[in-house]
Amino acid sequence: QVQFVESGGGLVQSGGSLTLSCTTSLPGFQIFAMGWYRRAPGQEREMVAIIKNDDSTNYTHSAKGRFTIFRDNAKKTVTLQMTSLKTEDTGRYYCHYYPPGTFWGQGTQVTVTT
Repeated sequence: QVQFVESGGGLVQSGGSLTLSCTTSLPGFQIFAMGWYRRAPGQEREMVAIIKNDDSTNYTHSAKGRFTIFRDNAKKTVTLQMTSLKTEDTGRYYCHYYPPGTFWGQGTQVTVTT
């Protein structure tokens, strides 16, 4: 079973920054589009940012200009740099390929306070 291990979350004040990291055992990692997803309290999990195998990226409207996703194919890692954080960015963040499959990692909690 493919594993995704997320880290880097934490408690941060509004306007602060965090960098999330994901390591995966996904075979053929380099051919997959990868994404970061967020589950906010009481909401469904949603895509935040994706990076395709050609390194092109897509972001939600809210994340654009504040978040940056990048990947390292040799290390099978995906990173999400988050700046100018807002309280609405609070949630549990997960990485997965895109579109996502069924089994998810534990995620990493991001809490943004005023």
